Amino acid sequence: MFTTTGSRGLYKAPLSKCLLLITSALTLLLTLGLPHYQNLFVYSLQAVRQHKQVWRLVFGRLICLDVKDAFCSALLIYTFRVFERRFGSRKFASFLFGVWVLSGLLDFLLAEVLHFLFELRVDVLPGGLLGPVFALFVPFFCSVPQVQVTQLLGCMSITNKSLVYLVGVQLLTSSTYMWVVALSGLASGTLYYSEVLGVHRLLQVPQWAARCGARLLGPALEGTEPRAESPLGMGATLDIQRQQRMDMLDQQLLLSQMEQFRRSAAQTPQPWAGGLLGWSRFLPGLRNRGQNLPHVQPHPQQSLQPHPLDTPVAEEQVARLMEMGFSRVDAQEALRASNNDINMATNFLLQH
Repeated sequence: MFTTTGSRGLYKAPLSKCLLLITSALTLLLTLGLPHYQNLFVYSLQAVRQHKQVWRLVFGRLICLDVKDAFCSALLIYTFRVFERRFGSRKFASFLFGVWVLSGLLDFLLAEVLHFLFELRVDVLPGGLLGPVFALFVPFFCSVPQVQVTQLLGCMSITNKSLVYLVGVQLLTSSTYMWVVALSGLASGTLYYSEVLGVHRLLQVPQWAARCGARLLGPALEGTEPRAESPLGMGATLDIQRQQRMDMLDQQLLLSQMEQFRRSAAQTPQPWAGGLLGWSRFLPGLRNRGQNLPHVQPHPQQSLQPHPLDTPVAEEQVARLMEMGFSRVDAQEALRASNNDINMATNFLLQH
């Protein structure tokens, strides 16, 4: 996982799972099993203009014929699955469908502009779901908080989003005219995400189609809920690995506290204090993060006591969480409980 913005795996992300399975399987099938049929799936603008092969606009922009591009696209789709959890499968599908249509139109427009201004003839473009993949960088840049992880050579900051951008650069430089697809994808993602010209209302998945897809494919694509125990990620230094271990222990503690709180609330229901989700009741273990000290497991009898709400909350971070769609009360409680760590607060707000 590239960013700490959600739980591991494809839990609550059936559309992302479907895209990963189908596109990867078709790429391997055409590359290894049926290579003589690859010409039918080439994204050729010349064939569309001259020979009226309109079907290439569909098949050529769904199946990736390059294994390296397919691998990078799969990594990015897996990373961007957090938006399906946040928006819901229907809104996520509407975004992908809208930017897929817009990027196809922009591909033709950019090709004609290049031919008119620079006499540069663009006949064949890279195939696959590259336009929507590049378009997803727009909400990733705008809505996912950037948290510094370490520094390289004392001057270059490495954040939780750096690796995602590196994979995007690798995909961008994989072929000659990939920058045309990337530019059209970023432009279409900006138009759809900013709701300019009402394109988000025109290009969306109908409610009946979303229901049919959920009933037909939902049982087969539903992911299992991730377990609390997960393997630790590899860190660049010992401090990063120690911090990752502390984060994992904090998450395990929070999950156990939540289960105990729910059981006690079911027996003796009491009104929750501190917002809709009551973050302050089961997030006390996050207040000593970032000191690289040995993680001390709190006493079981003290872990369920409410923590005093004495931590000041930065209004700028509250505003950033509210822009992501969370309420002000939940944003304040999550920031207080996480000691103003916006990345950890966002993580738990997205998961719960």
